[in-house]
Amino acid sequence: LSSEMTFEEIIIGLVRILGSLPVLKWALFGAILAILVDFSDLFMMNLLSFGGIRNYQAFDKWVDLIYMGAFLIASIRWTGPSKVISIGLFIYRIVGVVLFELIGWRGLLLFFPNVFEFWFIFVAASRYFKPDYTLSWQRSFMWLIPIVALKELQEYILHWGKFLDKYRAIDVVVDWWQFIVKLFT
Repeated sequence: LSSEMTFEEIIIGLVRILGSLPVLKWALFGAILAILVDFSDLFMMNLLSFGGIRNYQAFDKWVDLIYMGAFLIASIRWTGPSKVISIGLFIYRIVGVVLFELIGWRGLLLFFPNVFEFWFIFVAASRYFKPDYTLSWQRSFMWLIPIVALKELQEYILHWGKFLDKYRAIDVVVDWWQFIVKLFT
């Protein structure tokens, strides 16, 4: 990212920082909020007009590090496989983001998916809903299989296939709203 940010990038960056902080107190609900705030930049980009975001993919990967850093801080409080796997997945994603920044090819993200995010949510949810459930190494690896599969599907849709690149978030909401209204009129 360039050292001179647009006002729009600053606003979106600040919103992303504020949206990441609750995870430090409430792991599961804070994570859900942070991810919703992460998606909000798609709407803010369409609604704000303060200089734009010059390179959305690079900007998004760097501001993702804000909520991922909060997730990491929260997961360092865990013990056993949950903590070790979280740290390893975080490092793996950072390597991918750095390589993406150096190379600039979005397809690379398919090989460095943000499994850390899904793992964090899974562990936070299991700790919240099933506090007596022990994530042994064997259980952790069994859970990682569907988690990796889901994340790879998401990365494929977003970065390899680029299926959503032609859509604006506001247009999708308007189209869905019109579809729902037509069902009831």
